[in-house]
Amino acid sequence: MTAVAAGPAATRSTSWVPVSWVLAKRSMAGILRIPAAVVPLIAMPMFFVIAFSGSFGSLADIPGFPTDNVYNWFVPFAILQGAAFAGFGTGFSTVRDIEGGFYDRLLLAPGSRTPLFVGPIIASIARCTFTLVVVLALGLVLGVDMTDPLPGLLMLWVAGVSVAVLATGWALGLVFRVPNSRSGPILQIGIFFATFLSTGNTPLEAQVGWTKPIATVNPLTPILQLARQGFLGQVAWSTTWPGLLAIAGSITVLGIWAVTGLKRLIP
Repeated sequence: MTAVAAGPAATRSTSWVPVSWVLAKRSMAGILRIPAAVVPLIAMPMFFVIAFSGSFGSLADIPGFPTDNVYNWFVPFAILQGAAFAGFGTGFSTVRDIEGGFYDRLLLAPGSRTPLFVGPIIASIARCTFTLVVVLALGLVLGVDMTDPLPGLLMLWVAGVSVAVLATGWALGLVFRVPNSRSGPILQIGIFFATFLSTGNTPLEAQVGWTKPIATVNPLTPILQLARQGFLGQVAWSTTWPGLLAIAGSITVLGIWAVTGLKRLIP
């Protein structure tokens, strides 16, 4: 069933703020109802920290590698992956609402369409913040040594929240176009391509072959640089503005992708 858009006489004066909070809480409640949703948020990033640090531990011995502590390199990457999974989970919650008919009621109800975007974004930000705290705690236990702690944590959170918002935009735009569970594999492929075809595992200077050109233009590369600042050195404007620019450009593109997707969902 696809909702029919409300006519021009319908009023849309209802405040979108409380509706956004309700939708965010609904999305967060899905974690309690479906414990398996915790796996990509917590278990996968923690697994990546341990697995990558073991498999690529010798990277720290390469001359010119930005740190002698491999955990300083992989913990921010795992946190951004967890942030992307937060947006991925929000997409799955939206698919369940569409298939269950709840979205039809939202589309027919008078009021702004803004909560349909703001609610999932709030839920993704909350999820990614939780992931950041848990994975960073694991990293500290394993031996992460931050070189610029407070500014570094702020930049890490900004990068994580931004990736969560970007992943939410990608997820919403896709599920609005493919409003069923078939969108799940495409969501995962998009997120994995973006994260692994970047400087997640290997610095740009050490990459060879076809992956290097992709990593060079991948917006996640400067965002990772933004996130890693406090782990690899001092936070500086020269390593901050490229990430902020990549975030702004990506949010614009994926925001348009999500908005146009919702318009396609409404006849």
